[in-house]
Amino acid sequence: MRGTAETVVRARGLLPSLSPAEQRVARVIIDESATAARLTITDLAERAGSSETTVIRFCRAMGFAGYSELRLTLATEAGRRDDGGEPVGSDISPGDDLAQVVKKIAFADARAVEETAAQIDVTVLEQVVEVIAGARRVDVYGVGASAFVAADFQHKLHRIGRVAFAWSDTHVALTSAALLDERDVAFAISHTGSTTDTIDAFTEAKRHGARTVALTNFPKSPIAGVADLVLTTAARETTYRSGAMASRLAQLTVIDCVFVGVAQRTFQETRTALDATYTAVRDRRIGTDRRRG
Repeated sequence: MRGTAETVVRARGLLPSLSPAEQRVARVIIDESATAARLTITDLAERAGSSETTVIRFCRAMGFAGYSELRLTLATEAGRRDDGGEPVGSDISPGDDLAQVVKKIAFADARAVEETAAQIDVTVLEQVVEVIAGARRVDVYGVGASAFVAADFQHKLHRIGRVAFAWSDTHVALTSAALLDERDVAFAISHTGSTTDTIDAFTEAKRHGARTVALTNFPKSPIAGVADLVLTTAARETTYRSGAMASRLAQLTVIDCVFVGVAQRTFQETRTALDATYTAVRDRRIGTDRRRG
């Protein structure tokens, strides 16, 4: 069952894979969705500096039969959206005071989680959970900001007794990937889906027979082309927020869904492992009795 992502979210996800002319149409939909719902196809084409044929191509890329279906969907979504809070979600400008910055960041972060949850494909999520629950080991690849998310995923899996490694160094990731086989899972995390370091390790793992799972914001990005299964986020990085917390929060939301799904399917082992790992660190907290032997 596919999630119920709004048209704007899906358009943002497809943006890098569209032609320049189609991207201009997408920008109008993303930036002025409520207005676009009232435009004729001719008006939209003119506003985007494009053609009616390009608008139709964009509609098909989005999965719509034609412009009428896109326009109706935009109108329906505009009708149920609370536009009162939308100005808060605008990009941060040089003239914003810190109070405005706080509001805009909080809005963007919360929206990223909400929109990511809405568009998760539960059928794919179930398949990812199954392959990870049955894997001998899981290699997690991510660099830059995604490396923090990869480390979090490795930690979560390790806490419940799953063999997992998070690699952010390209050489180490490649050598580890070369040792995987069909019993293993390679899990790649990349917001853009175009980070060569991550793609190279991911490709190497697939070459050796590992099942491949990608987590990216862009479903038609290069990393998605390597993956057996693709999970997507719905975060928007803006002028001041490349590598922003919003994208990491969106990634962590999906990671939590995968982790809980795996924990459910391995409940007895998970419970035993969590109890053991909790006991191991319990005495490291101030205020608890330390056992001495």
